[in-house]
Amino acid sequence: MGKLAVVLFNLGGPDRPEAVRPFLANLFNDPAILSLPQPFRGLLAWLIARRRAPVAAQIYDRLGGGSPLLPNTQAQAASLKAALGGGAEVEVFVAMRYWHPLSRETAAAVRAFGPDEIVLLPLYPQFSGTTSGSSLKDWQTSAERTGLKLPTRAVCCYPAEPGFIAAMTALIRPAWERAAAVGPPRLLFTAHGLPRRVVERGDPYQAQVEATAAAIVARLGIAGLDWQLSYQSRVGPLEWLQPYTEDELKRAGHDRVPLVVAPIAFVSEHSETLVELDITYRDEALKHGVPHYERVPTAGTHPDFIAGLARLVREARVRPQAVAADGGTRLCSAAFARCGMAGR
Repeated sequence: MGKLAVVLFNLGGPDRPEAVRPFLANLFNDPAILSLPQPFRGLLAWLIARRRAPVAAQIYDRLGGGSPLLPNTQAQAASLKAALGGGAEVEVFVAMRYWHPLSRETAAAVRAFGPDEIVLLPLYPQFSGTTSGSSLKDWQTSAERTGLKLPTRAVCCYPAEPGFIAAMTALIRPAWERAAAVGPPRLLFTAHGLPRRVVERGDPYQAQVEATAAAIVARLGIAGLDWQLSYQSRVGPLEWLQPYTEDELKRAGHDRVPLVVAPIAFVSEHSETLVELDITYRDEALKHGVPHYERVPTAGTHPDFIAGLARLVREARVRPQAVAADGGTRLCSAAFARCGMAGR
């Protein structure tokens, strides 16, 4: 079928202390994050970045001064290339939304590779206009400016893709068994939060996160499993999706149950898993009386997850348009006006 370029999309993260403020400025200058016209959005983004940079820098200090997200994503790219058969006819690229390599840099690299077709694959299993939607839109702009005019297909979302679900189930089970040695555990799924008003405007993220959790619970097949879904990383004064992970830590402490925390919207390790979940939330849980705390790894390069991504790429190559994990039909109901498949 000719030379193939696959582009993996992820958030990005500062690679050194000096990059923290410009990374934050890029983040808040995204119209999917702050819906203000320019130049007001750019000015506000710069002010927010200036205010938040010191706290963010302390977080990245705990990770050696920068985010591990890029090397983790590059490892996924290498594993995916191998799963697709490797060789000179396939290359997997990484494009980050808010720090290098940015889409414009990756688009230039893809053009230099000279593929016959491109598959765009966000590393966000659940679609949101603030993540996958923003990355795909940014890629389209970058590709046009680069003169990259090739057959291109995009994977919209894969909240219950069998390989993803199998990987998470395999990673959860040993953590659940260790916690069960202490007492009947609670499985706490956690996903990155989103302002509630974004969902109320038709974003399907919450429904897709719920679909992921339900699929994992079904595959685990643990009778009477005590489980809960929650949302982390809330910032600002707006109401975000609930329940908040912090509140679920307190409830688990009150109930004196061992806690198994499984991130299901992140597929790579970064500050919100390695610091927020592993340090901040662990300390909070123990402070509130949780007798045992286990954090499940992200899907990363788990063979089942990589095999699932490879299947999505292969399915995308034979479809005439953007595809979802079920082969192209829309996963979301018509109530979700901002579904990634809307209008297709």
